[in-house]
Amino acid sequence: MNRESRGRLLMVSNRLPISVVRHGEEVKFLPSVGGLATGLRSFYQAYKGQWIGWPGLEGEEISGAEACVIGNRMGFEGCFPVILSRQELDLYYSGFCNNVIWPLFHYFQNYAVYDEKYWECYQEVNRKFCHVVLETAREEDFIWVHDYHLMLLPGYIREKMPGARIGFFLHIPFPAYEVFRQLPWAVEVLSGLLGSDLVGFHTYGYVLEFLESVRRIIGHEHGLGRLTVGDRVVQVDAFPMGIDYDRFAQAAVQSGVDKEVESIGLEVADRKMILSIDRLDYSKGLPQRLEAFSLFLERNPDLREKVALVLLVVPSRTGVAKYAELKRQIDELVGHINGRFGTIGRAPIWYLYRSLPFEKLVALYRQADVALVTPLRDGMNLVAKEYLACKPDGDGVLILSEMAGASRELGEALIVNPNNVKQVVAALEQAMVMPARDKSRRVEAMQDRIQRCDVINWAEDFLVSLTQIKEVQKGFMVQRLPEKSQQELIENYQKAEKRLFLFDYDGTLVPFADRPEDAAPDRELLDILEGLARVEANQLVIISNRDKATLDKWVGHIRMDLSAEHGVWLKMWGREWDQVEPVQGDWKDQIRPIIEHYVDRTPGSFIEEKDFSLVFHYRTVDPELGLVRSLELKNTLLELTGTLNLEVQEGNKIILVKNAGTDKGRAAGRWAHQEGYDFIFCAGDDWTDEDMFAVLPRSAWSLRVGMKVSRARFNLNSPRGVRRILSSLVEKER
Repeated sequence: MNRESRGRLLMVSNRLPISVVRHGEEVKFLPSVGGLATGLRSFYQAYKGQWIGWPGLEGEEISGAEACVIGNRMGFEGCFPVILSRQELDLYYSGFCNNVIWPLFHYFQNYAVYDEKYWECYQEVNRKFCHVVLETAREEDFIWVHDYHLMLLPGYIREKMPGARIGFFLHIPFPAYEVFRQLPWAVEVLSGLLGSDLVGFHTYGYVLEFLESVRRIIGHEHGLGRLTVGDRVVQVDAFPMGIDYDRFAQAAVQSGVDKEVESIGLEVADRKMILSIDRLDYSKGLPQRLEAFSLFLERNPDLREKVALVLLVVPSRTGVAKYAELKRQIDELVGHINGRFGTIGRAPIWYLYRSLPFEKLVALYRQADVALVTPLRDGMNLVAKEYLACKPDGDGVLILSEMAGASRELGEALIVNPNNVKQVVAALEQAMVMPARDKSRRVEAMQDRIQRCDVINWAEDFLVSLTQIKEVQKGFMVQRLPEKSQQELIENYQKAEKRLFLFDYDGTLVPFADRPEDAAPDRELLDILEGLARVEANQLVIISNRDKATLDKWVGHIRMDLSAEHGVWLKMWGREWDQVEPVQGDWKDQIRPIIEHYVDRTPGSFIEEKDFSLVFHYRTVDPELGLVRSLELKNTLLELTGTLNLEVQEGNKIILVKNAGTDKGRAAGRWAHQEGYDFIFCAGDDWTDEDMFAVLPRSAWSLRVGMKVSRARFNLNSPRGVRRILSSLVEKER
């Protein structure tokens, strides 16, 4: 897609790609370290991009004169700084981001500290970011918000710029519903994220966890990852992040790196080198990794002087107590293992607690015989991909945790459970004896994949999806039927020679009733339908979830076709009912007791049974109790029907269980796909009717009752609006 046609790209993240650091009395500008800033720097500039984020200095450290210098330099680089105070960094970044979200999303719930001050500051900082975005953004821009620091920002932007194009990407895991629900502000966080048009994650596993939380906590349903939020459609999808593959692959064969590799080789001598590179963090599983290496040495005494583990730990959050405690634990384990298995001049672990320049890092990757990447929980883990990119000869083995997002892409690695120490040891033993041909086969397959799916392709894919969902939104809209269009509809009707009317029943032709049997057609509706049916050019069809006996009783005497139970039953005018979908109802004996149990627990609810479906009704139930019980029932049914050919759908105060593969769209297609209709009118009121709207030609007059986002061309407030239009058509025939 042409970049010029897209508008600018506004990247928004906690940190800018350029950091401001103080050296004495001066401020200096250095490139930020990190895959996002490094990998996308040239990409966002190619899109005339702007980047919004924190520059790296506390607000108290910046004088008025320095603020001008920083602003000018950042502006020249296409960056807009968000200045944060020392207190904001303490409460927002160290507090909410790293003492609440980070541990919770990585399944260290016991480490989370739910402090109201953290939450208040998190909201305030997200509003600060919003203010800078609004000063910069234009309606045609793409606003791409990154990571857990700014989960409220999409919602804040949406409030001020309803038409903005907003994407959000989470770079860490999204936890299971049972974990996420522990967050006291779960509703607010989900609402903030749903201010986006597109929400992205590294894996489909995280996508499903997010959709489950949205469904259970907020109640929004999804179809193929699409949610309806107010008058918008929100897409949720997986975008596995890549690396700047060429940067690593090319660096690995440069002369400067060759010298570093040679130097490391002299130190390693005849030993095989196992490489472990991680930031200091409890989610990385460093103690478990060291315990596995210790057991490996214990079980393989002949290898003790033939292997070396290079343990590179990059300092992180040094002022946080849990990280300081983790550092002490690692120090003690390294000392214990080296003391137990080392000999004079031969320590089994080379321990480096610092960050390394790029060339030295690439040299370590290239020299390492084995990469040991075993986090307890990781959103993606780019170290695994960087290691592979730096192996030009394919001579290496990747041992990778199944808890890292990268394991979904790198299936040729030796995949392990990081908590299973014996399994990690077995993988190390396998790596030591793996034939060269097997190594190169595995590495080359993974290299080919990550080279094709590099960071640029990842970003392009995200923006293309954001463009596509904005196009989809144009087809899902809330548009009241204006008076002018009503007149056009009547004129089209009068000119037409062959007309098709497709109706839902409940909520469309009649208002909802507390009990299904109370929604019988009144005299006015019967007069309207009979008046339309008398016209030879008109074909009337009711497509309903109602049972066939009720439809026959109420409107069977009118010249029209009937479709019952979402298209399972069909009755053409003048004929008998025919089962046109080959479905069975024997599953009802399994599902009925479950729904009956919820009926017993929900005063005012009841179960309705049809030939091929069961319906839980809760229209007269206390609203709060009804919402809770319906969500509980739906979740239970979804879990139980996962292996059955059944669908669980939520309607207007109902939960419906029916055979999969039957829907109103399939039923409507029997008539809509016939030739010759030069006027089509279709009316429905809920999501089951969207399938009808989807099969209609663009010229059809499709109307959804209720002001909700829809594929229909227009919306009406109530069944009364449908009747008024139909009455006007009947009048034209008199």
